[in-house]
Amino acid sequence: MQRARAVLGATAVAVLALAGCGGSDEPRLMHAAGETRSPDEFSIVPTRPLEMPDRMDALPDPTPGGTNRADPQPRADIAVALGGSRAAALSSAVPAADGALVSRAGRFGTSAGIRDQLAAEDLEFRRANRGRLLERMFAVNVYHQNYRVMALDRYAELERWRARGVQTPGAPPDPRD
Repeated sequence: MQRARAVLGATAVAVLALAGCGGSDEPRLMHAAGETRSPDEFSIVPTRPLEMPDRMDALPDPTPGGTNRADPQPRADIAVALGGSRAAALSSAVPAADGALVSRAGRFGTSAGIRDQLAAEDLEFRRANRGRLLERMFAVNVYHQNYRVMALDRYAELERWRARGVQTPGAPPDPRD
């Protein structure tokens, strides 16, 4: 009887251990212990109120897969609020007025596939730094620990720029002054 209990207990432990090993091999960027499957509150955006046009023949033709006039367009709304153009905000092209800025930013060359390259490198980094066995078993968040070496020390950076004589009006004043 005692031996049967021991075998049953060992079997239960083995089943629980194997159940903990399931899941995706793809590492998630950041996993929190309290993760839930509830809706994302930031993806719920109220629609604009429906409006009745003056003339029904003035309505645009429906575009399958296109946007609805009542759908929110936050980029365009922000552009209009800041004095810009709604059409320019909805366009994926760079406005002509920003041409000099784009040229200056790309003066050392650009890589067309930089986003895909960075995503692949980051995925490889996360696969190599998934955390230790117990951290994975108990879903301990290792995000900050893994990316700590890539973090910018804002105070050291502020001191570096101040030492070079660069004005930093957005930062608190230097306490030595």
